[in-house]
Amino acid sequence: MPAYVYGILAAGWLAWVAPFFLIKRGSAAPQTLDRRARWGIILEGVAYSILWQNSFWTRSPRPWQIALGIGFLVLAAVLSWTSARTLGRQWRLDAGLNADHQLVQSGAYRVVRHPIYTSMLCLLLGTGFLITPMLVLLLSSVLFIVGTEIRVRIEDALLAERFSDAFREYQRKVPAYVPFLT
Repeated sequence: MPAYVYGILAAGWLAWVAPFFLIKRGSAAPQTLDRRARWGIILEGVAYSILWQNSFWTRSPRPWQIALGIGFLVLAAVLSWTSARTLGRQWRLDAGLNADHQLVQSGAYRVVRHPIYTSMLCLLLGTGFLITPMLVLLLSSVLFIVGTEIRVRIEDALLAERFSDAFREYQRKVPAYVPFLT
């Protein structure tokens, strides 16, 4: 694999992860927490690890794969930064709600209800196009989507319980994490 591909991957991943270390998270314990969503995190993690289970260092991605990889990595970083910033102190790794939780519907949250998951999907696709055979990328994507669906359904249930009709209306109008897919 050409050295510049490693640079693209490193830059993409660093740009994606940086806002999660830079935003100020709420320090208080969540008022509501559902640990079952951790199963989704595990599946998403396995999906990412599958991408690297091949002899990627012997591969040379084609120009179209490099272009798609860069495009998805840039989109992942943009969504990561804008979503984390918009969510602010409400962002947490676990599926939970703070006592003062608000229903965020601005920024990227106008296009998808879970833009951080969209950014994670873009990160997976960007990485996959650069280092993984298409069949492995397909398998990894399916596993990632299963994990994300677990998380989305649990988080949506928490939000519906807290915000009832306002969330249901938002849910009806805005897709979960793939734009324009209702």
